[in-house]
Amino acid sequence: MTQAANRNAQHSIEPIFIDRWSPRAYTGEVIDDATLFSLFEAARWAPSANNSQPWRFIYAKNGSAHWGNLFALLNENNQRWVNRAAVLIALVSKKTHVRPGETAASPLKNHSLDAGAAWASLAFQAYRLGWRTRAIGGFNRDAAPEVLGVPEGYQVEILIAVGKQADKSVLPEDFHEREQPTPRKPVEKFIAEGTFSFSE
Repeated sequence: MTQAANRNAQHSIEPIFIDRWSPRAYTGEVIDDATLFSLFEAARWAPSANNSQPWRFIYAKNGSAHWGNLFALLNENNQRWVNRAAVLIALVSKKTHVRPGETAASPLKNHSLDAGAAWASLAFQAYRLGWRTRAIGGFNRDAAPEVLGVPEGYQVEILIAVGKQADKSVLPEDFHEREQPTPRKPVEKFIAEGTFSFSE
């Protein structure tokens, strides 16, 4: 069963693709290691070019010694709701790859794309286990590499909040209207046969 009237499939797909969405309201419930590492295990099996597996995940559970570092990277508006998440995760991608049979690293043009595939796998596994996720682009990208100890050759892509979903009443009031599943463009708006024929 879908969670909102504005989310209906045009073609036959598994319900999880419609039912998963990205809430901000979380209960503050603690996540155990078995569950958390199940999310990373799902990400592990994402597809990647040349099996490069460029994704890296840096995590901090709420209340841990590392939580403050990741939390401080968020912009002020995101800090207002992330404080009830169970864990914050930074998704990092490696920009180069040593291809089979070679000794020198070459640029990996699709590192962000492949990291995104791993993030999607993590998000769907979380949903299946009763947890919710939200990708966060509003953070200090300039400071993130230093704060997280990320060396040259890697890119911090997004932060990810994970938590058990709560009622929107736990959020500041100005978030309430937006705390709902969002619709998607019709399929015909983003597919074309043979050549690019999109108006936007």
